[in-house]
Amino acid sequence: MKFIPTTLLLSSALLLGTSLSSLAQNTPQPDTPNAAAPAAQPKLPDPLSAPAAQAEKPVDPSHVMAVVDGKDVTAGDLDAMANDIDPGLARLPDQQRRITVLKIYVDMKTLSDSALKDGLDKTPEYEKRMAIMRDNVLQQLYFKNSIVDKITDDDVKARYEKEIAGLPKEQEVRARHILVKTKKEAEDIIKSLNKGAKFDDLAKAKSSEKSAATTGGDVGYFSRGQMVKPFEDAAFALKVGEYTKTPVESPFGWHVIKVEDRREKQPPAFADVKDGIRNMIARERYVKLIGELRGKMDVKYPDENVAKLMQQPDSDTGDLPGEQSDEEDQ
Repeated sequence: MKFIPTTLLLSSALLLGTSLSSLAQNTPQPDTPNAAAPAAQPKLPDPLSAPAAQAEKPVDPSHVMAVVDGKDVTAGDLDAMANDIDPGLARLPDQQRRITVLKIYVDMKTLSDSALKDGLDKTPEYEKRMAIMRDNVLQQLYFKNSIVDKITDDDVKARYEKEIAGLPKEQEVRARHILVKTKKEAEDIIKSLNKGAKFDDLAKAKSSEKSAATTGGDVGYFSRGQMVKPFEDAAFALKVGEYTKTPVESPFGWHVIKVEDRREKQPPAFADVKDGIRNMIARERYVKLIGELRGKMDVKYPDENVAKLMQQPDSDTGDLPGEQSDEEDQ
C-alpha cells in the first residue's frame, strides 16, 4: 500500500475507453466453458470477516482520533486521507478503515519527523521531488475543477442513450449443460434424455460441474464470443427446448447442451455502467483539453529523435491525472 499525493475521485475499476457493452460483461463463473478467466481482484482485508463489520455508531467527523506532534487528527481527516492512500480502503467498515489509515499516518509522520531532524528537507533531491509533487497535485486539481466537476448527470445519461442506440442487435441464448469426462458418459445421458429423463435432474446427478448440484447446469444467458467455440456453436444451432443429440467436446470435457430460451441481447442497465460512462466522458474531455493547452506551452526538444517521438499520436488508454495503473497498485 502506497501513500500518494491527492488523487481524484475517479474510479479506475472500469477500463476507460472500452465500449459500453464491454463495461457490462458478466464475470465468468468457475466450471463453465467461458472463453476467458476473470481478472484478478485487489487483495484487501475482508470486511465481512473483520470484527468491525458489526453495526457501527456514526462518528462525528470532528472527533479527535489522535494528537500527533501537538496537532489533532480527526475522523474526517482520516476519511480524507483514505482515498489518497488506497481507494480500495472504502470497502472497509468505517472504524477499521480509520484505524488502518491512522497507523499508516503515524508511521509516516514518525519517519518524516526523523527526516526533518536530519535536514533532508534541505537537500537537492527533496527540492526536486517536491517540485514534481507540486506539479502533480496542481494538475490533478485543475483536471478535477475543469473536467470532472463539470460532468453532469444529464451528460452521462445522454451518452448512455447514444451508446445503447448504437449497439448492434445481437441474439443470446440461455442454456443448460451436463459436463462429463468421457464421450461414453455423454452418450448415455443423451439416451436417458431420449427416454424422457429431465435435463436438470440429470445435470444435478451426473455433471462433474460442482455448481450443477444446485443450478441444474444452468449457465444463464450468453452471446457469441463468451463461450468456447464448440460449446457456442452447438448452443446457437439449437432451437428452444432442444438438446444436442451427439456429445459436444471442448477443452473442459464432453457436454450435453440444452437451450432454454433465446432473446435479443439486453443493453446494460444504466446503473451498472454510469461510472464507466462518466470516465469515458472525462477521458475525451481530457484529451481535448490537453491538446489545446499544449499549444500554449513553451517546450523545445534539442534532441531530434525526442522531437520526432513527441510528435507521435498519444495513446488514449493511459492513466488520467490521479489514477494509478494496476501494475502500480500491486
